[in-house]
Amino acid sequence: MQTPVAQKVSELMSKMKSQKGLSPEFSADSVEVVSRETVYKGFFSMLRLRLRHRLFRGGWSEIFTRELFVRGPAVGVLLYDPERDLVALTEQFRIGALERPAGPWCLEVVAGMVEAGEDLKDVARREVLEEAGLKVQELHFIHSYMPSVGGSSERLHLYCALVDLNCAEGYFGLEQENEDIRLRVFSRDSVLAAMAGDYAPGENPIDNSATIICMQWLQLNRAKLTKHRPTA
Repeated sequence: MQTPVAQKVSELMSKMKSQKGLSPEFSADSVEVVSRETVYKGFFSMLRLRLRHRLFRGGWSEIFTRELFVRGPAVGVLLYDPERDLVALTEQFRIGALERPAGPWCLEVVAGMVEAGEDLKDVARREVLEEAGLKVQELHFIHSYMPSVGGSSERLHLYCALVDLNCAEGYFGLEQENEDIRLRVFSRDSVLAAMAGDYAPGENPIDNSATIICMQWLQLNRAKLTKHRPTA
């Protein structure tokens, strides 16, 4: 029978092994790119690659072709007013949602592309000012992830910005970038209720991963955002 100390050590070792087990078996050096061709270059780019990679069962795959949608890193920022328990989302036309049953105008967190050499937090603050006309009081990192690894290189860095949403609704965006953005303010509970609603696919007003992830993070972390603030 294990002593309490030995049992604790055993549990810790098992936890460490479990965490190590989250790492993939292979890394980038297990891929051989035979050729790389740019098939389209505009605001975004599309590459056609011929490649092969190592197999779990041993050896290498045959050479095969994949198309890769290339777009750089971006930031997404959830706007939250902890004093009023309000969130703000942008509403704008999105070409990717053209066939969406509810239409191509989508509710989203503030978002923008990151240029080479830019600091992520600086980009987050800039985008909040451009798309919402607001000054960030505090900025909290949420998560960094790849939205569509099956065919896109994009990485999205998510933040929560604490802001004053009193009388914040309005129209924003840069005309030279054809942006037409409406900022809308909602109670946190109403957004969460919509997320939990029984909608048909494409009908839920909260219909993109960044906003869902941000709202779930807010639900888990709201207490620490408000604990040092005076109650009304």
